[in-house]
Amino acid sequence: MNKKSLSERDICTKFITPSLVAAGWDLDTQIREEVGFTDGRIYVRGKIHARGAKKRVDHILYYKPNIPLAIIEAKDNNHTVGAGMQQALGYAKPLDVPFVFSSNGDGFLFHDKTVKSGPIETELPLDAFPSPEKLWQKYKAFKGINDEIESLVAQDYFSDGSTRSPRYYQQIAINRAVEAIARSEGNNRHLLVMATGTGKTYTAFQIIYRLWKSGLKKRILFLADRTALIDQTVRGDFRHFKDAMTVIKHKQIDTAYNIYLALYQGLSDNNDADAYKQFSPEFFDLIIVDECHRGSAREDSKWREILEYFKGATHIGLTATPKETKEISSSEYFGEPLYTYSLKQGIDDGFLAPYKVIKVTLDIDAEGWRPPKGFKDKDGREIEDRLYNRTDFDRHLVVEERRHIVAQKITDFLKGSDRFSKTIVFCVDIEHAEGMRKELANANADLVAVNSKYVMQITGDNEEGKRHLDAFISPTELYPVIATTSKLMTTGVDAQTCKLIVLDSNIGSMTEFKQIIGRGTRINEDFGKHYFTIMDFRNVTALFADKEFDGDPVRVKEFSENDDIADADDETDDKPVTDVITGDEIDFPEAEKPDVSIDGDPTAPERRRKVTVNGVEVTVIKERVQYMGNDGKIITESLRDYTRKSVRIAYASLDDFLTSWNLADKKRAIVDELEQQGVIFAALNEEIGSAFDPFDLICHVAYERKPLTRKERAEQVKKRDYFTKYGDLARRVIAALLDKYADDGGLDFENPEIIRLDPLSKLGSPVEIIRAFGGKSTYEAAIHALTDELYKAA
Repeated sequence: MNKKSLSERDICTKFITPSLVAAGWDLDTQIREEVGFTDGRIYVRGKIHARGAKKRVDHILYYKPNIPLAIIEAKDNNHTVGAGMQQALGYAKPLDVPFVFSSNGDGFLFHDKTVKSGPIETELPLDAFPSPEKLWQKYKAFKGINDEIESLVAQDYFSDGSTRSPRYYQQIAINRAVEAIARSEGNNRHLLVMATGTGKTYTAFQIIYRLWKSGLKKRILFLADRTALIDQTVRGDFRHFKDAMTVIKHKQIDTAYNIYLALYQGLSDNNDADAYKQFSPEFFDLIIVDECHRGSAREDSKWREILEYFKGATHIGLTATPKETKEISSSEYFGEPLYTYSLKQGIDDGFLAPYKVIKVTLDIDAEGWRPPKGFKDKDGREIEDRLYNRTDFDRHLVVEERRHIVAQKITDFLKGSDRFSKTIVFCVDIEHAEGMRKELANANADLVAVNSKYVMQITGDNEEGKRHLDAFISPTELYPVIATTSKLMTTGVDAQTCKLIVLDSNIGSMTEFKQIIGRGTRINEDFGKHYFTIMDFRNVTALFADKEFDGDPVRVKEFSENDDIADADDETDDKPVTDVITGDEIDFPEAEKPDVSIDGDPTAPERRRKVTVNGVEVTVIKERVQYMGNDGKIITESLRDYTRKSVRIAYASLDDFLTSWNLADKKRAIVDELEQQGVIFAALNEEIGSAFDPFDLICHVAYERKPLTRKERAEQVKKRDYFTKYGDLARRVIAALLDKYADDGGLDFENPEIIRLDPLSKLGSPVEIIRAFGGKSTYEAAIHALTDELYKAA
């Protein structure tokens, strides 16, 4: 056997895997080959989407299922034994694996991250690969796992017999939590930070299951602050707890269960009759706080009161948005996160949906509105003479024309995409949500006439709307389509098919902003949800440029134990927040009272009086589409500047680009590469013109070269009479290809399937067409020549 002639896959099958089996690794339970651990980022081109490549590793080795110890990156035998090491180390970091191997079939290069002294990399012959037990003992020493807690750390995951298993980041979060709790070391507070839509509840379920089945934790309390969160949890992953689980309702306590779910409001009454006191302080040994940013870090919060009562238990906080300000700190209570999986990581991995932003600027928002002298409201009262701006509208002053134009812009967008795209409209308060429901109903009167639930108000005080919340978030339910809300749907609503998020509220809290964006980040490919759009009427998306957006939480809380933080606001910082357009300090609305009763008995907040006016002319003065760049952040510079910078990173000069383009066997490969580097051709076509193909867009935007339209390029080729040497059928095929190029810009001339499609299929069968060129090789040469002729300098 000539090893040099074998493929990389052959090396794995014939040399690496047999070495692993000989070392004692079980082929069925401990070895996985060709493991794709991401889904591949979703790229959006106009209304078309495509997935990028998955990240794959050749081998992952497990001590037990979901407890990975090592990865192996293989290369063919024309490479050195260590040629795959840098690539393997790049995979090992996100996978949180301490043992890394590279191999070319001759042996292994072993990189040991647990080494404290001596060489970190050593070469091993094929017959000296470490056994599972040897790596497990090294892993235990590295992680501080002694023999007493080994069985706890190695406790099996839950499996329902299906193919479902934790994603790699969930696996890391679960394992780190179980290991930290098993070690204890005097610390019983832990924090996990995972972006909305990445499966925090499933992660919590597996943590609870493993700790419960191991016997380390016997009674567990899962705390949330909204009915929807409890309902979703019970019906979802927690359903596997079956008769061991109960939901605490009506403050009725039954101590016969192992797993308890409760609203913290349902356990506390602001008096001595708090329901949680019916349990002894030692009853629970594990408490998980879902959405722990929503007040649990505050000294006076009910979360804190309950946690202090059960202070002997282990406390785990789960959140997508840890709150870290001078007044409120999640890490102050729970400690630094055991693990963080961010929105950017989720989008890069293809587990979360990318997004684009449509910013709509209204004249009265940008310039303010001052009532003419003697101007009266709808009740006949004269309006106070002052300049009203964005922070006043819908909080103090209702301008009916403004609401009308917002509703119309939303409707126009849906008409241009899909009028049955699930949409959430975030409003200033309940009255605003009610008013926008009416405006959207009028703007969509045809669909409302078919079903009155096309638009619904879903707020804390509206029982009818709340009854339809489950239908809104269900992918299989058509109605409601549009939901107007203020605070109720900012968190804990698993809206898998939400494709449009409308921001018409003054949001100054980064925590709340992240939660709102999270309503759209879930992917549901079965129902056509791959990306979403944010329509911003209040310049809220300026927060994308904030360094805190999607960054690691930085603890900046600075006060002593004697400082009073009782007056710290629950949702926003006390420091002033300035509107980036007007320079005015934002006057934040009062928070909507949350849905606090699991029995559906909310108390509606008292309505404050607003001034309502009409007869005010409102116009759109600017509308701009912004896209997400390759770094996961919204592009804030001009599209042309962003494109120029992105292209020149890959091709420093026009000559560099032209050389690569002319040498490329398939031009589409260069276009795909540039798209993965962040160039958004669909947006460039919208801004510069749809008549240009990617080649001319790049040359024009990046290198200031005059572009030619596709039609102009096709006509130039026809004028050169380059293809007169071919017969009649061959010339008609080339003419048809040029016409197709001029019409829709198809670049895939090299794709052999093109001869089976219109218009070529009408000219003859594939065999007839190839024969007209003199055979397959001459047909392919003609196609290459055609692409070369198309892109010759004008």
